[in-house]
Amino acid sequence: MNTLHFKYAVEVEKTGSISQAAENLFMAQPNLSKSIKELEDSLGIVIFERTKKGVRPTAQGKEFLEYAKRILVQLNRMESIHIPQHDREKRQTLKISIPRGSYIAAGFAHFVSELDMEKGIEITIQETNSMQAITNITENGFNLGIIRYQTRHENYFTDYLKEKGLSSELIWAFSCLALMPAHHPNAADAVLEVQALKKNSIEIIHGDRAVPYLPLSEIQPSDTAWDPLSKRIFVYERGSELELLTRVPKTFMWASPLPQELLDRYHLVQRRCSISGNAFKDVFIYPQDYKLTPIDKLFLNKLYEMKNEVAFQEYK
Repeated sequence: MNTLHFKYAVEVEKTGSISQAAENLFMAQPNLSKSIKELEDSLGIVIFERTKKGVRPTAQGKEFLEYAKRILVQLNRMESIHIPQHDREKRQTLKISIPRGSYIAAGFAHFVSELDMEKGIEITIQETNSMQAITNITENGFNLGIIRYQTRHENYFTDYLKEKGLSSELIWAFSCLALMPAHHPNAADAVLEVQALKKNSIEIIHGDRAVPYLPLSEIQPSDTAWDPLSKRIFVYERGSELELLTRVPKTFMWASPLPQELLDRYHLVQRRCSISGNAFKDVFIYPQDYKLTPIDKLFLNKLYEMKNEVAFQEYK
């Protein structure tokens, strides 16, 4: 059985299209189709069935693909074994996915500043949603991730992490704050009210929410339900969020607490404000059989230092 065919099958599942998968794999579509057929014949099952929208896994196909993804991840890790131990120790590596949280990004920057410049450095960091962070570990060769979810969805994530063979450790349970320009019309209110804030502002919202087993229609909190007069911008990366907050006076967003240095740099303030569903957790995830390296531990130390710094700041 050719494990390269496993990679082909996983790519077909990811794209839902033989032709798109072939393009992504830089191979001819007939050759890919032939490889998938050979894989199905060797297994004695049908992995994919055709639909009007492309192809999708059969029930047996889904089961096979879960095993295939785990095998591919293990093969990727095995490839590093041939590197001599003394050479591995000369190279500082980290591959991690994180949510769009500024205290996490700041902790990462402090971590990088303490790396040994006499050694090699190979760091990959991706800001993304929780589901992609999980997929990055199970399918894309990442070892670590940090996921963020509302506590009301915790059971879904706990079950999903168990299903994917991942361990988890709580980093922080927190409530989001209203982040806005220092000269926002409501920044100086004695008591910040949600309705007044929404009336006077454009709300910036993280655009790619995702929860295991739930459709998007069940993830949106009631506070962001559609309204013909609502003013919202869905943004997919933290830099654009900060740019909007800096340059557009009447904007705000719900965010985990920011370090004071960032608030000062971007001339922003954070305020407490009562809103439903405002209980979140940031959770560190990794494969159950993975042993943390000294570099991993250095990153975690810097992350916790930054978390402790923002956790004890005073907010109105």
